[in-house]
Amino acid sequence: MKNKLMTDFSVDKQNNTIKVRKEFMAPLNHVWAAWTEKELLDQWWAPKPWKSETKTMDFREGGRRLYAMVGPEGERHWSIADYTSITPKTNLKYRAGFCDSEGNINQDMPQSDWNIDFAESDGLTAVDVEIRHEKLSDLETVLEMGFREGFTATLQELAEILPAKSNQ
Repeated sequence: MKNKLMTDFSVDKQNNTIKVRKEFMAPLNHVWAAWTEKELLDQWWAPKPWKSETKTMDFREGGRRLYAMVGPEGERHWSIADYTSITPKTNLKYRAGFCDSEGNINQDMPQSDWNIDFAESDGLTAVDVEIRHEKLSDLETVLEMGFREGFTATLQELAEILPAKSNQ
C-alpha cells in the first residue's frame, strides 16, 4: 500500500515561518529513525533525481549533520543541521544553513531554525515541522528556490520508503 497521505504546507509571512504537517502510515519509531539515522536520511532527504549524501553526523544536542544535496550532473550543494534540542521520539530542533564542504556557513544564504514534532495515533505518525527565518526576505528566498515543491517531494520520498521499513 502506498503512503499517499496529504501534506499540509503553509507560509506565514508575518512571522517568517513555514509550517508543514505530514502523516505517515508507519509506527513512530520508524519515522523517528528516518529523521535521525544518516543511512535512512540519505535514502529520502532529497527530491529525485537529486540525492542526499551525509559526510558527517553527530546526532546529539550540540552535534551536527554535514551533508550534500547531489544533483544528477554530480553538482553538490552543502548544508548543515546543528542540533539544538532532542527529545527522543517527540521533538527535534536544529539550526540549518548552507555551507561549504567543511561546514563553514555561507553568510550570504538564509539560515533557519527547525522545530519538528512527532506524534503517533491510531497507526499514523504525524510530523509537524515549523521552519522560522530571521527575515521575510530569507523566507522569500527559500520559497523562490523551490523549497515548497522540493520539501513536499522529499516528504513523499520518506512516505515511500517507510512501508518497506515497517515490514522489517
